[in-house]
Amino acid sequence: MNVQQQPVADSAVGDDDLALFQDMVRRILQEEVAPDYESWEAAHQVPRELWHRLGEAGLLGVDLPEALGGSGAGVEICLMICEEISGQGFGGLASGYNIHANIVMPYILHLGSEQQQRHWLPRMASGEVLGAIAMTEPGAGSDLAAMRTTAQKVAGGWKLNGAKVFITNGLLADMVIVCAKTDPKAGARGVSLFLVDTALPGFARGKAIRKIGQHASDTAELFFDELLVPEEALLGEAGKGFIHLMQELPRERLGVAAQALGAIDGALQLTLDYVRERRAFGKRIADFQNTRFTLADVRAQLEMGRAYFNQCLQRYARAEMSGADAATLKLLLSEMQCRCIDRCLQLFGGYGYTLEYPISRFYADARIQTIYAGTSEIMKELIARDMLGPAA
Repeated sequence: MNVQQQPVADSAVGDDDLALFQDMVRRILQEEVAPDYESWEAAHQVPRELWHRLGEAGLLGVDLPEALGGSGAGVEICLMICEEISGQGFGGLASGYNIHANIVMPYILHLGSEQQQRHWLPRMASGEVLGAIAMTEPGAGSDLAAMRTTAQKVAGGWKLNGAKVFITNGLLADMVIVCAKTDPKAGARGVSLFLVDTALPGFARGKAIRKIGQHASDTAELFFDELLVPEEALLGEAGKGFIHLMQELPRERLGVAAQALGAIDGALQLTLDYVRERRAFGKRIADFQNTRFTLADVRAQLEMGRAYFNQCLQRYARAEMSGADAATLKLLLSEMQCRCIDRCLQLFGGYGYTLEYPISRFYADARIQTIYAGTSEIMKELIARDMLGPAA
């Protein structure tokens, strides 16, 4: 499907300022996140107040126009923040940030009416409102045609009924973009998007879902029982939800790729520090050829992945990034993340398998990257379809 993209505005942050901004992000993460992150992992969510602090620091909505509470920077700045969070070993927070700042806000900016933009975006940029997006259902993930959540047109708006699962930021979100069928007979073509205020009657949250990794990313089930939203809650056009989703997927997959780059880099730095200090058979682990070749390969993989990421980012900025480009990037970097971190962990020996060493969190946090935002198998099918057409 040929989905039209809009060119991305040039960044207001010059190259000379980028390093300073990056240092500021790292300092904020060390001051505001690092001291308490272990307790947030144990609680399976970050405190709501953290989003206010990130908003006050100017890290939310950096690529929004200034009139809507942003800084007018380019998308690369938002992605850089996501990469830095991931690189510090805060994979769960990186996913929550990616959903809020790199997915939900761009949806509203690109698809929303002026009223919707002014109502939601400044408060999201300040951290007053936390966003989530709800597509996946117990019986429908990538298969939108199997979606069972419905939105029925009624007097005064739309009535939503159904359930969603695996929703990042689901426990804390103040607003959720909900995908629902407005024309059940039209399959994937009958899907629409809605901006749902979680304070409305008929909205309910399930318990936190326990996961292998990314524990600090709160993940929940959401339920809609005769939930009435006003007409102006419709995001984009009725029945065009599938097209809107395809339009925004490149940005979402750039975010996942940024998380992967940060995690590979962070794991590599941890491993370099470890092998320089750890000794075996009378010498440093860093002096064994196997160690040196392994880390050289991880470094080469990281540089290759970053080069393709930058290429895709340039295409996105010119509104030329195709669905196949996005699928290739997501497949390449999420799989690379799992492989590279696995190889890093191996160099820690038995210590790498303990929770005392942060490499174990990098390892656990990586696994979901090949599943959410489209599984690796779906990515391969999208790439193959671009080359060969649909399968018979």
